Amino acid sequence: MVRPAAKALPPKHLVALAVVAVLGLVLVADYLWASSSSSAPSSAVWSSRVTLPTSPAVQAPPVAKESKKDKKPVGSMDINATFADLPAPELKWEEMAEAPVARLDGAAIQIKNLLYVFAGYGTINHVHSHVDTYNFSDNTWGGRFDMPKDMAHSHLGMVTDGRFIYVVTGQYGPQCRGPTARNFVLDTETKEWHDLPPLPVPRYAPATQLWRGRLHVMGGSKEDRHEPGLEHWSLAVKDGEALEKEWRSEIPIPRGGPHRACVVANDKLLVIGGQEGDFMAKPGSPIFKCVRRSEVVYSNVYMLDDGMTWKELPHMPKPDSHIEFAWVNVNNSLIIVGGTTDKHPITKKMVLVGEVFRFNLDTLEWSVIGRLPFRIKTTLVGYWDGWLYFTSGQRDKGPKDPSPKKVVGCMFRTKLHLWFP
Repeated sequence: MVRPAAKALPPKHLVALAVVAVLGLVLVADYLWASSSSSAPSSAVWSSRVTLPTSPAVQAPPVAKESKKDKKPVGSMDINATFADLPAPELKWEEMAEAPVARLDGAAIQIKNLLYVFAGYGTINHVHSHVDTYNFSDNTWGGRFDMPKDMAHSHLGMVTDGRFIYVVTGQYGPQCRGPTARNFVLDTETKEWHDLPPLPVPRYAPATQLWRGRLHVMGGSKEDRHEPGLEHWSLAVKDGEALEKEWRSEIPIPRGGPHRACVVANDKLLVIGGQEGDFMAKPGSPIFKCVRRSEVVYSNVYMLDDGMTWKELPHMPKPDSHIEFAWVNVNNSLIIVGGTTDKHPITKKMVLVGEVFRFNLDTLEWSVIGRLPFRIKTTLVGYWDGWLYFTSGQRDKGPKDPSPKKVVGCMFRTKLHLWFP
């Protein structure tokens, strides 16, 4: 018997079977996709499981590649440029007569109502070799006179006994030229200069003070301008003359480096702040072109006492450097104006200081007593008749950018009100 042929299915049944088959294939494919995608990183973001073909007439726009200029370091948006600023009360500053020249890394000594302002950079390629004088009594500049030709032009150590100004070592010339071991003394009454015995080796910006009849010089940077020096020397002096022919070695300072405040108070020798490292001359450069190297700014305070041993005192409110002539002692309180602090952790730019600090020598406590008109380093500071003065230095780029820009010669003052516990 012949099996009867199967009847042909109507077209609508064929369509239904085709749909079922397609759906089955889709489900299988979906299962396989899910299985494979389970091994993808959890951070991956998927926009869709099905990608539709793009019409030939409409093409997706190309994705713009991020340029190096657009890329920002991780965390750069989390730390703003002014992160190092400390809360500080506002002070009322009055602008006074501007100095005859702008100065960076200059030096200053106050004797009575006169502020003697020495040397310094005018620009990176030009240094000053003269002294300007500011009279606090009538708030005028005048009395300019020349320095010895062999005297350093920046990074000087300097101190006075009330008449004679002792000038020690420092950098000779512009850019990042070498240091000199030559030392001098100025008689401020006669304006005459005399030689002092040279240091055993030259230094940049050493801590310098008169203590117990001896001229003390310590720390600073070594001859390469970068390596911190720990050496400490002293020389017996009196009335502008050396009583010895050679410097005597003393107990080394615990932490070396330049740009620190050095103070004698209550018959104790104090060294405050400073840094390790500095700009260096570019190897082989005929002009000794300055190039930046790593720097570590610190807040340490050291005291040399009767036992001739260094003791550490409470640290500054924040690391601070370039303050060797940025301080005054008012009623047994040290007032320190401006400086530089730790570089920005992301941009690595230098950060200037805009606060005024006080160190109460009776309680050994630090406080922030005010804010400057702008952030500034290497200020030259004086105090007269209740007024705190500062002049010269290198100021910031603006309120929101504490990195250094313009070298200035401006002079400001504010009425200083100190409170005591």
